[in-house]
This record gives sequence, C-alpha cells and structure tokens, in this order.
Amino acid sequence: QVQLVESGGGLVQAGGSLRLSCAASGRTFSSYAMGWFRQAPGKEREFVAAISRSGSNTYYADSVKGRFTISRENANNTVYLQMNSLKPEDTAVYYCAAKRFLGYIGPYHYTESFYDYWGQGTQVTVSS
Repeated sequence: QVQLVESGGGLVQAGGSLRLSCAASGRTFSSYAMGWFRQAPGKEREFVAAISRSGSNTYYADSVKGRFTISRENANNTVYLQMNSLKPEDTAVYYCAAKRFLGYIGPYHYTESFYDYWGQGTQVTVSS
C-alpha cells in the first residue's frame, strides 16, 4: 500500500513556474513507476508525465513537452513536476499516481488504468 500526497500547487501568472511535489509513504518507492495526470474543469483526466522507477526513462504529453520536467528522488520517496512557461490552459487539478512495476513502462505509462495508487490532487491555476 502506498499513500501519495501532492503539494506545491497555487496561483501563478502566465509565463511563470511552479514545482509540484508528491511524497510517497513506504519503503519500496524505488520499485514504483510514477506519473502525473491533470484534470481541468469539465474535462477528463489526462496524462502529463511519467518516470520509470530508476528515473532513467521519462515521458511527456505533447502539450507539456519542453516546458515540464518530471524527476524523482528515491532516497526521499518524492517525485517532482517542474512546470515552466505556464499557460492558462495548464490550469487543472494535478494528480500524482504510482504503480509497482519492475518492467518497461513504455507501452503503459500514459493510461490511468496502469496506476494503482493516486493522490488527492493539488490545484494549479494560471492567470492570463
């Protein structure tokens, strides 16, 4: 069982930056692939970024590629999402997700059903 707690959301002007954090409980964090998803008002939840358990492989949605960076610190049981050049369309609740998975996540990382554990979400609002 893993519990995930997101933090770092807030209100920022367009062009600004935020760094989201997701702290995970448990002692086997390095066995988990991690992902970030977001849900804007009136829209379905969508994939944002994912990272393999070692951190050697990262994946991004086209809409955030080049602006967002996912990273992790296994020693601190934490995954981050650095968000730069924010746009009003990035406004959403951002969720952290985890899956204990020792294989290659390439085919699966972008689907909600792949992940077993979810955080409660953190609100990001980007004003124009």
